[in-house]
Amino acid sequence: MYPANEEEALAVLKGDDPELAATAEALLWSTWCRSGNSETDRLFRAGVDAMQNRRLEAAEEFFSRVIESQPDFAEGWNKRATVRYLLKNFSGSIEDCQQTLMRNRHHFGAASGQGLCHMSLGEMREAAVCFRRALEIHPHLDAVRHNLAQCEAAGGGSGYLN
Repeated sequence: MYPANEEEALAVLKGDDPELAATAEALLWSTWCRSGNSETDRLFRAGVDAMQNRRLEAAEEFFSRVIESQPDFAEGWNKRATVRYLLKNFSGSIEDCQQTLMRNRHHFGAASGQGLCHMSLGEMREAAVCFRRALEIHPHLDAVRHNLAQCEAAGGGSGYLN
């Protein structure tokens, strides 16, 4: 059964079929990348284009404008978090990942991204918590599972974030 909506897609992620999970993931990203406002979506696409062309400062500005115009649009926060990670602004990226997760608690990308930031800062315990959260939502993320194993090997244990 192919997922027809976000709720079904999230349920499919936890299933045993990796191909169906990939379809569900694509549906989620497609859903999450639409704000419902044409001007916000235009700014969002401009930010994605700038990011893909490695114009990271411009991309950060576009996503900041997306956030200003529609602060409840979780993916605006997530994309700015990605840009900030690429700019090595790990604390700023962590803040944006947290904002994303406040607006969309199922955002496995933000949970994983926050984990990557903590990992880059040498905060393995915090990173492990984030990677576990991402895997609870989407167990088929092999790269996240690998990152979690690295954190645990480095002493990440089973810590909890406050």
